[in-house]
Amino acid sequence: MADPFPAFEQFHPFTRLARLLAGIDPPAGVEPLILSIGEPQGTPPAFVADVLARNAADWGRYPPAHGTPDFRRAVHDWLKGRYRLPDDLLDPDRNILPVAGSREALYMLAPNAVARSAKTKPLVLLPNPFYHVYAGAIAAAGAEPHFLPATRANNFLPSVEGIDRTVLARTAMAFVCSPSNPQGAIAPRAYLEAWIRLAREHDFTIVFDECYSEIWREAIPSGALEAVASMGIDLDHVVVVHSLSKRSGSPGLRSGFIAGDAALLARQMQLVNYGGVAVPLPILAASAALWRDEAHVEANRARYDAIFAAAERSLAGRFGYKTPQGAFFAWLQVGLEVGDDEAAAKELWAKAGIKVLPGSYMGRSGADGRNPGAGFIRVALVHEPAVVADAMARLADVLDGWAHLQRRGDAASRPVGGDAAVRRTAGNAA
Repeated sequence: MADPFPAFEQFHPFTRLARLLAGIDPPAGVEPLILSIGEPQGTPPAFVADVLARNAADWGRYPPAHGTPDFRRAVHDWLKGRYRLPDDLLDPDRNILPVAGSREALYMLAPNAVARSAKTKPLVLLPNPFYHVYAGAIAAAGAEPHFLPATRANNFLPSVEGIDRTVLARTAMAFVCSPSNPQGAIAPRAYLEAWIRLAREHDFTIVFDECYSEIWREAIPSGALEAVASMGIDLDHVVVVHSLSKRSGSPGLRSGFIAGDAALLARQMQLVNYGGVAVPLPILAASAALWRDEAHVEANRARYDAIFAAAERSLAGRFGYKTPQGAFFAWLQVGLEVGDDEAAAKELWAKAGIKVLPGSYMGRSGADGRNPGAGFIRVALVHEPAVVADAMARLADVLDGWAHLQRRGDAASRPVGGDAAVRRTAGNAA
């Protein structure tokens, strides 16, 4: 198998961002603000610390890979209530497995699913732009990524119908993310059902990344298990991934679960037994308590509503901004040409002390030679509303000033680290 390490470096956006901003200092007197990483900044519920303390004796025990009956029952009950599932769809002992956060699960599922498929020259389908762990997982699995564009033209949801049959014949796995990262699009249930039918018809595993499922503005996102129930079928070929990082503002717990295809989960459990990370028993106890509590989730959602209301004051109608349906990112168009997003990221760091992620780092060039992330930046709106309001005002001022200079073609006022490819910006692009 080819060495996957070059692909790891190529696809990792934060490694690339560190290189991009190396040697550029934020302005003096400005507190730097890291909006490049989707790390929740709220406070986890106080009862988490209490549960961890009550179960402190269990830090001295090896945790089982399949977790505890109490954890699996808590997840089962949450899934059943959240997605209105029938009583017999999920077996807590066969269809649910704890994981050390969604990132680890997504990464480890790909080698498992690709190996199970036994297809020659296996492909893994993924949206473009995409969460970088998908690409790293595909490289580790020795498979080939097949990128499906997610743009405004298809409401940021890759077309299911347009996938070539020769591609599907080689497909071992697919990643589907809703609400999506970075655009915050929510897939309707019919869309999820179409993916499930395709996976069953062409015998590949479909992994639904639903880690942002509880952060939404108006409409409650549908889920893949809900789609399975509506279709009246079993869980073969389907896995969903959930996490407490976003839902409960508890990324430090490193706790989530996968649910679905019993045969794949049994294989996954053995991977954990050999070399994975089993979730510690005190964390499983705290996690069960979090899955049983909705009050903090509602408060968390209200907090994000206030954050987006604060951002709206500076971003509404500008930079192509539209409040996303779900998740907590702003996906802003800052240019029209290759390199515009990198130049904007440099300018924002140098002039405002705001670190954002160039959209091109989340995408790859397609058959048409175009990277659908190019010209965009991803901004994580995770801080308190007042902080976000101030940051977005500064961001808008810097980008407006930069766009004005670019329109003038003032070579002496090029952005910090300006690239020759940067010729135009779209400060008010639609």
